[in-house]
Amino acid sequence: MKAASSAGRSESILLYRSLPNQDAAAGSVDEVKRIVAQLRQRWPEGKIILRADSGFCREELMAWCERKENDFDYAFGLVRNKRLQKIIGAQMQQARASHQTSGKAARVFAEFTYQTHKSWSRPRRVVAKAEFLDKGENPRFVVTSLTAEQWAAQNLYEKFYCARGEIENRIKEQMCLFADRLSTDEMEGNQLRLYFSALAYTLVEALRRLALAGTQWAQAQVDTIRLKLLKIGAIVRISARRVVLQLSSAYPWKDIYAQAFHALRC
Repeated sequence: MKAASSAGRSESILLYRSLPNQDAAAGSVDEVKRIVAQLRQRWPEGKIILRADSGFCREELMAWCERKENDFDYAFGLVRNKRLQKIIGAQMQQARASHQTSGKAARVFAEFTYQTHKSWSRPRRVVAKAEFLDKGENPRFVVTSLTAEQWAAQNLYEKFYCARGEIENRIKEQMCLFADRLSTDEMEGNQLRLYFSALAYTLVEALRRLALAGTQWAQAQVDTIRLKLLKIGAIVRISARRVVLQLSSAYPWKDIYAQAFHALRC
C-alpha cells in the first residue's frame, strides 16, 4: 500500500496478511483506517492512494475508499477470469500478431468499465494489459478509482501500479535483517524483533543514502552493505583517550569505507 503526501514524499506501509485459513484481506479495512488516521495527523491535506495486489481487491475495502468523506483513491490488482479475458480478446490478438512479427514481448493496453455478477456493488474502471510472451498469453488487470484524466491506462499500469514491486524489494531487504525471525511463541517477542529489524533497516538505508552516495554501493542491497562494509574484521585498541580500529591493509573496499566514515563524521 502506498500513501502519497502533499509534501512530495511518500510513506509505504506493508499490510501483513492474515492467517492462512482466513481471507487475505481480512481486517484490512480496520488497519487502513488506523494508518490513514495517523497519516492525516501528519499530512492533513495530503493525497492518499492505496495500492495493493489482488489479495486486497475486496468490495468492503473498495467501497470504504470510495466514500466521499474519505477522499482518497485506490489501485488494486484484479484476478483474471474468463469474462475479463474475453473483453480484451481483440487486444490480445493484436499483441499476438505483434509478437509473431517482431519475436519480442508485445503489450497492448485497454480500459473498460466492469462489474462482477455478485460481489461488487457498482461498476468500476479496469485497466488491462494484454501481453503476449514467448511462453504465451500473459494478461493482467487493475481495478482503480483513478480516472483516465488522472492516469492514462498504460501509465497507470507501468508507472504507478508496477512500482509496487520496488516497494516489495525494500521489504525483501528487511528480511536480510532478520525481520522474519519468529524465535518465540509469543506475539510480543516476535513483534519486538520486527521493530528492531525495522530500526536496523532505517539506519542502513540512511547509511546508503548519506554515506555511500556516488560509490558503487549507492544502490546496493542492505545485505551487501552489511557483509562488506559492517561485518569485517578489525583489531580494537582502547586507551585512556581514544578507541582505535585497525583494519587490514588488504581490505578490498577500504576507499569506500573511508569515504563513508568521513561522510558521517559530525
